[in-house]
Amino acid sequence: MPVLPGAEPYRHDGGEVGVLLCHGFTGSPQSLRPWAEYLAERGLSVALPLLPGHGTRWEDMELTGWQDWYAEVDRELRALRRRCAQVFVFGLSMGGALALRLAARHGDAVSGVVVVNPANKVHGLSAHALSVARHLVRSTKGITSDIARPGGVEVGYDRVPLHAAHSLRTFFRVVDGELPQVTQPLLLLHSPQDHVVPPADSARILSRVSSTDVREGLLEQSYHVATLDYDADRIFEESLAFIGRLAPSVGKEGTAAGG
Repeated sequence: MPVLPGAEPYRHDGGEVGVLLCHGFTGSPQSLRPWAEYLAERGLSVALPLLPGHGTRWEDMELTGWQDWYAEVDRELRALRRRCAQVFVFGLSMGGALALRLAARHGDAVSGVVVVNPANKVHGLSAHALSVARHLVRSTKGITSDIARPGGVEVGYDRVPLHAAHSLRTFFRVVDGELPQVTQPLLLLHSPQDHVVPPADSARILSRVSSTDVREGLLEQSYHVATLDYDADRIFEESLAFIGRLAPSVGKEGTAAGG
């Protein structure tokens, strides 16, 4: 199937500091593309993969599960590590959960984590019915484009395949159990007005990670897809400053050595 316009993966070979960006459930690289380009323009090596089953049509996602999505970002992380001295992992929503699992499992190979409105749980009574409902109903209404800025659009699916949602629920339980293994510096940014992921998810993550270098910020002007919203520039700038504090090769102007 052809990839939706704007949903293509993005990569940039820059300096010796790399960043892996993970997009969200039913979304696509488009939601993080401006962030990725901002980092690339400042000399960093960047990988923004398209997760399996995403970026085409929701029916394709029915055939995939969390193991497929995680395997893709795990491969990208290993590829970045081969050519970079330091690698950071960033993520939005489910992408935040993917980033946190990479940090938990790869340890010192990950220098730091930045997550925006990270998801930790499938909420609501319907979540408990997914194991049965997915065999009766194929999909439900979509969750994309929760953006406060007028005209803001997220490229993703207008339907959520329930088989994939059931797998997502399993994945969140796996990641929740691994959060104490996250020890890296962490920057967590979240929106008080988020119609997809409640603030409780960020609070849960902050309470369970073992990181001692933790910074939390509120994105007061944005909804869930804050990377395409009013706070986007702030996210980009704070994440670059976060890298600059931890990676000596990134100068004050944000240019990575060798970039």
